Amino acid sequence: MTIRSAFDHAFVPQLLSGSNYSSRSLANRGRGAVISLLGTLAFLVLFSSAAFAQYAGGPEKLTIKSSVLGEDRVILVRTPPGYATNKLAYPVLYMTDGDAHIGHTGSTIEFLARNGRMSEVIVVGITNTDRTRDLTPAKGTGPNAAQFPTAGGADNFLKFIETEVIPQIEKSYRVQPYRILAGHSFGGLFTVHTLITRPELFNSYIAVSPSLQWADEATLKRAQEFFKTRKELNVTLFTSLGNEPGDIGKDFVLFKELLAGTNIKGFVWEAEQMKDEDHGSVVLRSHYVGLRKVYEGWQMPRDPETGAVAGGLKAADAHYKWLSDKFHYSIPTPEAVINQIGYQFLLAETPNPEEAIATFKTNVERYPNSANVYDSLAEAYEKNGHLDWATPLYEKAQALSKQNNDPNAAIFAANFTRASDKLKQEAAAKQGGAAKEADAAKKNQ
Repeated sequence: MTIRSAFDHAFVPQLLSGSNYSSRSLANRGRGAVISLLGTLAFLVLFSSAAFAQYAGGPEKLTIKSSVLGEDRVILVRTPPGYATNKLAYPVLYMTDGDAHIGHTGSTIEFLARNGRMSEVIVVGITNTDRTRDLTPAKGTGPNAAQFPTAGGADNFLKFIETEVIPQIEKSYRVQPYRILAGHSFGGLFTVHTLITRPELFNSYIAVSPSLQWADEATLKRAQEFFKTRKELNVTLFTSLGNEPGDIGKDFVLFKELLAGTNIKGFVWEAEQMKDEDHGSVVLRSHYVGLRKVYEGWQMPRDPETGAVAGGLKAADAHYKWLSDKFHYSIPTPEAVINQIGYQFLLAETPNPEEAIATFKTNVERYPNSANVYDSLAEAYEKNGHLDWATPLYEKAQALSKQNNDPNAAIFAANFTRASDKLKQEAAAKQGGAAKEADAAKKNQ
């Protein structure tokens, strides 16, 4: 069991909290110490298979020569940790004001995914040229008309996203058919506008501090008409506001009341005012809460007493089948969840190595390119007294970790070296014992 596999399948925060333990110190204390800590199965928290992979470098930059907008536009793309070495496809989060928010939002996603609260996603941040033009659905009124003369280009900007940005992303990256749109302030206004004009373009919407007061509440009034006639709407909407008095606050309350009055099949929504945030600071927390809403129900059900995955592999497969139906694309039971279930059998108070081995074999079948699945199966064989079966699997894990530039390659290599040396020692001991028996037999002749 590597440090990654240990933390993939289980973690014991109450044992580690306030102590001197770290993943590195656990490695130095050896397998026995790790198993001793984990053997209680007091509380298990799932980490993704990229639990210790850190996001390296900044986002990629794409330049789209837009015929719709008549200008070059820079698009920032942040792929998940491990994207370069796996073959997985991911949902996509499209975001206005990309350069301002891609950093903290990417970190929020990595944190939530690592803790089993959402999937990893590709983040696409659209940077600005004329922000007011692109994000406002109508010309300004009153003093805003002179102050923002280019306003009113949201429909054209939406056409740019639909016909140029999305096709470019879906051609260049491995994506799942699930899209999220997020925007703040004018971007939040644009997000609401997109929902009520092109609702099928995205599966979920996160509208932070939407400027619904713009143009004498034109978008709010349009939303009232939209929701009045809509019978079915298979999307999720999260909208939020900070401590923001005035028209923006008044119209947020009206929007929330409008949502509360809906009874639309398939429509899931939540509106929250965060009174200890302001118009600027509300974004980070809103993206966290909004993504939790979008991915509501993502985490596997847990045993309330132990924190273990409840129901074994059969229940896990059923849960991810339910998620597949909810998100409308195939979501396989993750390697890390299967790994955790295997270790629940292996390290239980009354171990069940046969079930552990069967579970780890399933993981090998489903994720044959992962070093960790072979390492875990090898450990189960070794604990069951079959070091001769385990050693080739440790070797396979070592080879794959090198091939995949796995951050835990050194640990996999150490496991293979240890098992290989131990197997040689056992073979030498058997040979020595056989030689002694032969000598004894000769003397007795």
